[in-house]
Amino acid sequence: MYDPGQLRTFLAVAQTLSFTRAARRLGLRQSTVSQHIRRLEEATGRPLFSRDTHRVELTEDGEAMLGFAGTILTAHDRAAAYFAGTRLRGRLRFGASEDFVLTRLPEILESFRRDHPEVDLELTVGMSGSLHARLAAGRLDLVLAKRRGGDTHGELVRQSVLDWIGAPRLRLDPDRPLPLILFPPPGITRARALEVLEAHGRRWRVACTSASLSGLIAAARAGLGVMPHTRALIPPGLVPVPATAGLPELGEVDYVLLHGKGRGHAAAQEAADALASAILAGGDRLHRSPADT
Repeated sequence: MYDPGQLRTFLAVAQTLSFTRAARRLGLRQSTVSQHIRRLEEATGRPLFSRDTHRVELTEDGEAMLGFAGTILTAHDRAAAYFAGTRLRGRLRFGASEDFVLTRLPEILESFRRDHPEVDLELTVGMSGSLHARLAAGRLDLVLAKRRGGDTHGELVRQSVLDWIGAPRLRLDPDRPLPLILFPPPGITRARALEVLEAHGRRWRVACTSASLSGLIAAARAGLGVMPHTRALIPPGLVPVPATAGLPELGEVDYVLLHGKGRGHAAAQEAADALASAILAGGDRLHRSPADT
């Protein structure tokens, strides 16, 4: 009923919220992207995006289509691989930012393992900055992580707003240094938080440092301070710091897929490309926790 090519275009627009960036990702003309979206909206009989000259946003029906599109494309790709008789083999070293521990990324990896049982998938979970370094050193084949400020490389998976979060009853004294809960260097959210505070002349102190996301969450729940975190992935028991606290805005962060520079041998490259496609097809699940239905 729905054309796979149009669904891939829909996902690219939904994940980038830009027809221009979607066209660049897919290697298509912007007019072709617009045509795909128009035809998909005609097929559904519903508008999937609300758009003007300044921004593109998903409608309620567009949000619903996100899940359907990923499911349809996953089934389509499985069928194509089965009947083509292609079987991926080899070792794939995949690195994922710890941000995704609380999402449904494991479901995507489980599906990938089921579809490609002869691929030896090695998963490294860590801070984005560390994953970038391991990728550059040739120790990873594919990375899903935050992009450093000012960087433009990588395939955009999702753009998210960063928030200050903390315990619901946390009270901040504006006359005292802001207590921070942070990843150690070279954490990307850490660097962003410190840059923003310095730019606004806000005094701060480090109340907790942990290389583990669960450690940071525990410290935040205990009321030790505030931590910068993706708005769409706020852990249970924590809330955004209210605007009345007067903390400066942290802006947005890009989550991207990055391939190793050497791209490894052919088998690793094919496996990396297949996993990247699966992640892009299931991108909406990267901003939902396993408890979400």
